[in-house]
Amino acid sequence: MEILGIWIAALLTLALYSFLYKDNPVYKIAEHIFVGISAGYWLARSYRDVVLPNFWNPLLEGNFLLIIPGILGVMMLMRILPKIGWISRWSLSFIIGMTSGLFLITYLQSNAVDQVRATFLPLNSINNVLLIFGVLTGLVYFFFSKEHKGVFGVTAKVGIYFLMVAFGASFGYTVMARISLLIGRMQFLLFEWLPTIPLFRGLGGG
Repeated sequence: MEILGIWIAALLTLALYSFLYKDNPVYKIAEHIFVGISAGYWLARSYRDVVLPNFWNPLLEGNFLLIIPGILGVMMLMRILPKIGWISRWSLSFIIGMTSGLFLITYLQSNAVDQVRATFLPLNSINNVLLIFGVLTGLVYFFFSKEHKGVFGVTAKVGIYFLMVAFGASFGYTVMARISLLIGRMQFLLFEWLPTIPLFRGLGGG
C-alpha cells in the first residue's frame, strides 16, 4: 500500500507538471482530483474543528442563541439554489459588516500604528537612515495633491525606486517559495518514486 501511494502521488505530480508543456486532459484530470480531494478534506476538517465544537455541541448543551448563526449559515447555502440564491446576501452582508467592525482595530493597529512606530528609529546606522528615507520618499510618491515636478518630483522618483526594490524582494521571496516546493517534489520523484522501479533502485540508497 505504501508503494501504491507513492505511485499515485508520483503520477499525479507528473500529470500536474505536464501543464508546463501545454494544457492537456491529463493535467485537467489531476487538477480536478486535487481540487475535489482538497474540498472534501477541508469540509471534513471544518465540520470537526469548527461546526462540532463551536455550534453543535454547545447547542446540545443548551446555548440556544447559536440558532441565530446557524440560520445565517443555512441561508448562505441558499446560493446553490438559483431561484432563492438572493437570500444568501443577507448572511453575507451581516458577516462582512461584523468582520469589518471586529478587524478594524486590529488592522489599524498592525497596518498603521505599528508601521508608523517602526519608522521612529535613531539615525545611528545606515540601515535606519535608508529605512526612514525610503518610507518618506515612498509617501511623497503617493502624495498626488502636488504635481511631481522639481525637487518634489525627484523625491517621488526616488520613492518609486524604493518601492520597486520592495516589490522585487517580495516577488523574489514568492519565487523562492515556489522553487522550494518544486525541489521538494523533485526530491520525492528521484528518491522515493524512482527507487520503487528496479532499474533505479540505487537512487534511494536501498
